[in-house]
Amino acid sequence: MRRLTKKRALTLVKELDAFPKVPESYVESTASGGTVSLIAFTLMAVLAFLEFFVYRNTWMRYEYEVDKDFSSKLRINVDITVAMRCQYIGADVLDLAETMVASDGLKYEPVNFELSPEQRLWHITLLHIQERLRVEHALQDLLFKTAMKGPPPAQHQSEDGPSSLRACRIHGHMYVNKVAGNFHVTVGKSIPHPRGHAHLAALVSHDTYNFSHRIDHLSFGEVIPGLINPLDGTEKVSAESNHMFQYFITIVPTKLNTYKVSAETNQYSVTEQERVINHAAGSHGVSGIFMKYDISSLMVKVTEQHMPLWQFLVRLCGIIGGIFSTTGMLHGVVGFLIDVFCCRFQIGIYRHLKTAPLNEDDTSKTLIPTENAAQ
Repeated sequence: MRRLTKKRALTLVKELDAFPKVPESYVESTASGGTVSLIAFTLMAVLAFLEFFVYRNTWMRYEYEVDKDFSSKLRINVDITVAMRCQYIGADVLDLAETMVASDGLKYEPVNFELSPEQRLWHITLLHIQERLRVEHALQDLLFKTAMKGPPPAQHQSEDGPSSLRACRIHGHMYVNKVAGNFHVTVGKSIPHPRGHAHLAALVSHDTYNFSHRIDHLSFGEVIPGLINPLDGTEKVSAESNHMFQYFITIVPTKLNTYKVSAETNQYSVTEQERVINHAAGSHGVSGIFMKYDISSLMVKVTEQHMPLWQFLVRLCGIIGGIFSTTGMLHGVVGFLIDVFCCRFQIGIYRHLKTAPLNEDDTSKTLIPTENAAQ
């Protein structure tokens, strides 16, 4: 009974075979079929190779959500060079709540405003990257994935004394409240004030004013490689002593998660305006560099994604099966058309066979196919 049951089961399985085998004696190999097979196998190999590169590639996914973190501090990273002596200028932050933030984390370093050849080359390269980023936004995805960003060349110490250094490099970082504020560099050191703060500008002569500046770096949040900020490399040279430079910045909180970097930072967009201060002409204001920033309520999540393995295998099977079936159909259609146009497609050839009539009165002729015609 068990043997009979196994036999029936095997018979049933054989009847369900969707891939019946054709005996080799019924299969005929042709030169055209071999050529098509060679082309198909070559095409399969090329497409599978290209598909493997697609599988290895990654892309950036952008998601947006409401930023619910309002209690943390915002870090401001600054590296700016102003064409004035350090004792004549001061930098600080005044937020929307009229809270003055101490700039203890900032360092004032006397330097030369002119760049060395190595620094100038790095500065020009950075400007080229900024120009391409404004046109091709996908370049930022490449920077995210590769985490490419080298620090600028270190400034060489001048052999001259500090008295000959007529510029001041302000660099460092400070933590501020996560509200809108105003980071500014203006004449005179800042002092606390009941209504905010004030700068001791009266002690500085107007002849020493020169707010030509170069922003080597300005970012908000954690400094991460692969993120080039819009103001990095900005250089402004003014021929007037009383000049106001304004930068209006919108900060967007960003969570970055790639295969090389995982951090929480901020991106920002900026618009700028500058004008000469001339009270006689009605252009009022204070000379200096003012960076007014505001924080967006939306957060951007940037995630690097990769094609899953199962999807790669499905696409690979689709390539192989699709090429196999398509080349088979094309080979059959082309062979059919060749047989039709070359007059070799024979449905049947008949000829008249003259035989003696069965009856003398019967003079009809019967059409019988001959062996030669059948061949």
